[in-house]
Amino acid sequence: MTKLVGLTGGIGSGKTTVAKYFEELGVPVYIADSEAKALMNRSKVIRRKLIALFGNEAYLENTLNRLFIAQQIFNDKKLLNAMNAIVHPKVASHFKRWVNKQDSPYVISEAAILFENGSYKKYDFIITVTAPENIRLQRVIKRDNSNKQKVEAIMANQWSDQEKIKRSDFVIENIDLEQTKIQVRKIHKKILKLTSKH
Repeated sequence: MTKLVGLTGGIGSGKTTVAKYFEELGVPVYIADSEAKALMNRSKVIRRKLIALFGNEAYLENTLNRLFIAQQIFNDKKLLNAMNAIVHPKVASHFKRWVNKQDSPYVISEAAILFENGSYKKYDFIITVTAPENIRLQRVIKRDNSNKQKVEAIMANQWSDQEKIKRSDFVIENIDLEQTKIQVRKIHKKILKLTSKH
């Protein structure tokens, strides 16, 4: 039975970098955010429901209008939850089908809000990626051409590292890439050991 490993961390912590290192070790990785975006463009059911929720502006020429939706949900928890209720179940069933196709002792699912949406309960192990807040801020501002207030607002909506660490099996501090790679290799070995026991 393939074990499920959740990979999470606050915005700018470097989840994607860590996921890439696991991939280099041959571990299948599912990026929930990318899959959600793909499904929002591909699924007629999601499209219909999102248009009902946000109006016709939700899609521009058959493509998800991400900027418009981001603006709508930015300070509206209710709208964000309504959108997640449409998208998350579809992503969850897509993930299940994906897992069944993998031939590996364990797979990784990278998701930003594993704890916030309660989905952490379905994983065998959780890895949390951390980095000091000022480093995360700089990374996101540089990556998304964003401003400090916007990034801080997103951070405020996410659980703190302390909260996540309490519920995690492994923690990777992602400041120095070489160190991060070493941590990934160690955790990979530990998980392989743990999965071979079951």
